Order: sequence, then structure tokens, then C-alpha cells
Amino acid sequence: MAATKSVVFDREKDCLVLADGTSRRGLDTDDFLVHSEDLKGMRAADLKAALRRGRDGANVTVDVTHDDAVDEEYSVRDQVSFTLSTGLLTVNISFATDEYDTDEAATTAISPLLSPYLKRHRASLVSIEMNANYYHPLIWDIEISCSPRGRDMAALFQVGEGALALLEAFESGELTRETTLDLLRSGNAQVLIGQEEGPWLDVKSAHYDLRSPGGKISIAQAVARFANAEHGGIVVVGMRGKKVPGGEIISAICPVPMDGRMLRNYQTAIEQHLYPPPDYLDIETVPVEEGNLVVLHIPPQPEEHKPFLVHGAIMDGKVEGAFISIVRRRGESSIPITAPAVHATLAAGRALLRRGELPQDDE
Repeated sequence: MAATKSVVFDREKDCLVLADGTSRRGLDTDDFLVHSEDLKGMRAADLKAALRRGRDGANVTVDVTHDDAVDEEYSVRDQVSFTLSTGLLTVNISFATDEYDTDEAATTAISPLLSPYLKRHRASLVSIEMNANYYHPLIWDIEISCSPRGRDMAALFQVGEGALALLEAFESGELTRETTLDLLRSGNAQVLIGQEEGPWLDVKSAHYDLRSPGGKISIAQAVARFANAEHGGIVVVGMRGKKVPGGEIISAICPVPMDGRMLRNYQTAIEQHLYPPPDYLDIETVPVEEGNLVVLHIPPQPEEHKPFLVHGAIMDGKVEGAFISIVRRRGESSIPITAPAVHATLAAGRALLRRGELPQDDE
């Protein structure tokens, strides 16, 4: 039995019809207007088939008002839309900037910025063109091809939103952990100069000394601070910080030397000194002019895995290898988790074990 289509095209009424029977039209013959809530569960393959049945070149714009009703006249239309062009369903974003004056200049600047991000999301850049209807600011229409397999339109909408956020972060300097990671990976580390270190970003100008116990403990603590924090974080090796009133900013890029064993040495030091291993910890080399950076990305960790413990501690400059240290991030500084807090966590866990509400280790 064939699955119910999540969206179809009604030729008689010249509209898109959702699975619940709701119809969506637009202001003209080449435009359909849907609500952002409509995209949840709307299969990309179904929309592609519906538009193909309707007309090639159709554009689907997205109303992002809080009201679920769609009003063609008063809707607030997002900068992300969808188009069926020559049989290809694409995600389109409109990006406003006067930084580039030709299609070639825009492509040269935008393509390397977006490509790493798009690749991770099974997408690719199709075209970048200036919108002839606008002069100031210039509007760049960016067309993105996304694999529709196993995805709904909400997922493709998020790909477009993420690409737009990355471009806006690059231009404005307002960064998040995710866009900072994308800027680093796309070779735009220079955008971070002048930015503050803080709850999710830490930089170090030179490699940790991974030949010494102190260096191994230090890198494990650096990762643990973000693993124990609420929002995760990024450690960048190869950028210099500078103290300023109220905190510390990134002042320069100072690439670090690399060899074939360096990333593995980082991984080994963390594995030996940090428990439990953080989920999805990513350690990678990012090329920059005249060298490389090492980027350690620590995604937000499940609360039930915390606190992350470091085997070893550094006290008054001395390495205490038999100690256990627990650190977390707060603002620009690191603070130890207090003994009462650790005791409360352990006592709560033991109480749950006694009541049989937590699985016990077979060993």
C-alpha cells in the first residue's frame, strides 16, 4: 500500500495541498507560500514531485510568523525559500551586503566560506547571483542543492538558515560556537581576531607539551572544562590571546607546526587522562596561511555523564599524578567543582542504585 503523500499539487485549484488537506497558494503563478510549521514532516521528495506535477520554476516561500495561518498579504517571508528549477529542488537564500560588487567577487568570497558547511550537510553550492531588483544593499541570491533522501523540508530549511547565519556571522562578527567552528574550517580564522574568549571559546598560542605529564593533564583539563560546561566549547591551538579590561580577546594567529603523529598524540593524552571520554569529541587540523591550527570541538555533553574527571592535577605548578581534578568553565575563567557538589552527586547516584533506579555495572 502506497504511503500517503505529505504534499501534492492540485491542478484544478492550482495549489499545494498538505497531508491534512490544507491548501497553500501564493501571490502569483510562480509562487507558493507555506508556513514554517508546514515543513515538519513534509518530505523533500514529495515536494519535488508536487512541483514537478505543477510547473517547473515554481518558488516556495516560507511564512515565519507565529500565527499558523498563512496570509499572502501580511506574511513575514523568510530569507530561505525553495525552487524547482530544471527538475532540481534547491534551497535558496537571500543575503544582503555591499561587500562584493560583481558575481565573480561574491563567488570568490562566499564559496570557500560555505563549502565545508554544505559538505557536512550533504549539500553543494549551485550558483551565486546578484538580484537585479535591488541596489542598496545588494542582494545576493544563493542557490544550494541538497540531497532529499530521508529528509523533510524542515531539515532543508535548517540547512539554508545555517548557511545564512554563517554568512551573517562572517560579516557582522557576531559568533556562536557552531558558526565559529564553520569559520575555522572554511579558512576564515582571521574573523576571530578581536573576538572575546568566553564560555565556549579558548585559544592557546603553542602546542601543549604532550611529552610531559603536566602537558597531558593540561590538555585533558582544557577539554574537561568545556565537557562539564552547559554549552560545550572549542579549544584552538595556534591563536594568541590578549588580556583586556573585563576579559581576554584573540589578538593574532600564530600557526603551529604539525607532523603525522600530532593529532594522535592529542587524542592519546585525552584518552589517558579524561574520564568518561566525551561524546563526539572532534580533533582536527585547520590550514591557515603559513601553517596550521589544531581545533578541538567539544559538543554539549549529556548531564548524566558529568562531571568529567581528569586523572592528575597541577597544584602550585607541581604535577600531582595520583590526584583527580574536576574543572568546569565559567565566563573567561575556570573554577573547580566544589567538594560538596561532588559529594551530593555521588550520594544521589548511590541512592538511586540502592533503589534499583540505575543499572549497576556487572563488574
